[in-house]
Amino acid sequence: MVTFQRRIPVRHEVDVCVIGGGPAGMAAAVTAARQKCRVFMAERHTCLGGMGTAGLVPIFCDLTDRVNFVAGGFGREVYERLHDAGGTGPYDRRDNPFAGTSINAEVLKRVYDTMAVEAGVDFTFQTTCIGVETDGRRIAHIICAAKSGIFAVRAGIYIDCTGDGDVCAWAGAPFEKGDADGNMMPGTLCSLWCDIDWETVRKSGLNAEKELPRAFRDKVFTIEDRHLPGIWPVGRGIGGGNVGHTFGVDATDERSTTRALVWGRKLVLEYERYYKNYLKGYERMQLVGTGSLLGVRETRRIMGDYVLNLEDFRKRAVFADEIGRFCYPVDIHAAKPDAKSFAQFEKEFQTLRYKPGENYGIPYRCLIPRNLDNTLVAGRCISCDRYIQGSVRVMPGCFITGQAAGMAAAIAVQRRSDTRGVPVGELQRRLKAIGAYLPNCA
Repeated sequence: MVTFQRRIPVRHEVDVCVIGGGPAGMAAAVTAARQKCRVFMAERHTCLGGMGTAGLVPIFCDLTDRVNFVAGGFGREVYERLHDAGGTGPYDRRDNPFAGTSINAEVLKRVYDTMAVEAGVDFTFQTTCIGVETDGRRIAHIICAAKSGIFAVRAGIYIDCTGDGDVCAWAGAPFEKGDADGNMMPGTLCSLWCDIDWETVRKSGLNAEKELPRAFRDKVFTIEDRHLPGIWPVGRGIGGGNVGHTFGVDATDERSTTRALVWGRKLVLEYERYYKNYLKGYERMQLVGTGSLLGVRETRRIMGDYVLNLEDFRKRAVFADEIGRFCYPVDIHAAKPDAKSFAQFEKEFQTLRYKPGENYGIPYRCLIPRNLDNTLVAGRCISCDRYIQGSVRVMPGCFITGQAAGMAAAIAVQRRSDTRGVPVGELQRRLKAIGAYLPNCA
């Protein structure tokens, strides 16, 4: 053990500090800044957007419930800007965004850059939060490391949008992680491919997942992974691949993530062989690149004042303090590549889903970590059980919780209150004013 001490500058003193610039962080930072707050956002990667940009995730999941635009407000604005900039793929129509939307990652990077700059958000890339200092139930400041050195940020309200709940966990908030045995969903290293004949793909009628048994018999794959989300059109002749799983990864441990990234870069070659030899339209496909960020589905879930749960999903719950409604199915990828685990995944994914127009509420209390008074959490690590995490973890869900956290932070700053002192009615009115889908609120 060593002792490491430094006197470091407080580089930013702001109203709101957002840690993490993924979909939740972007929604939080832009929303708070538009409410006239001074906002600093620390992003550890080289672009904003997280999974949809650096991670190369090829589609948004369920911006709508096929009747209502549930990701209204920030999510709708992102979609419309991306569409208008030509970044939603060759087959998307702005007048019909109800069947899913593909993502051109380079265009989305520019959309996020523009939104942050226009809103007046102060942000830096390659800036990692490495520590938290607390004063009782309040975060006093966070410690960041960047190329220029180590520095502190002091804020009135902090919003943890790290995806892993790092800030809340380090500050003493309780959390859960994985299932009862500690198993977590596998990750995926997404990929980008060119020279795909999409017309032939559609005409063939072949289902990539259902053709896997032939390839298993031919020993194409090192691991017989029965779950294949697939490749989506993200441009003419270009495909975004959400293929393969990195089983056993724990993204709160950089050693585990390193092993997953090394394996993921090898694994895409097995899927290239599969798509070229067993499916139609992919015969000339070429790998353009893999994501610079591993697609992580699950780590910590920060325990808050309310824990959203499976029963709430089943009864399409309505809450007095809801800050949004969402609809994505329970999508818990099997932690192990065996037939029993895959069957359990398929059963949940097919049965724990909604009909058009159905959705569940997300209460504000899920964004308030226990034991902390000036901190909010947004994104895939909000307070919920593992079933709800399997639903709310996708980008549109992150837009919803992020924009609510940003708005709540702005109100808390303006009222000089803590996060529990935010009047729910005022929060809901302000969210509705920017387009949030809150049909049950006055």
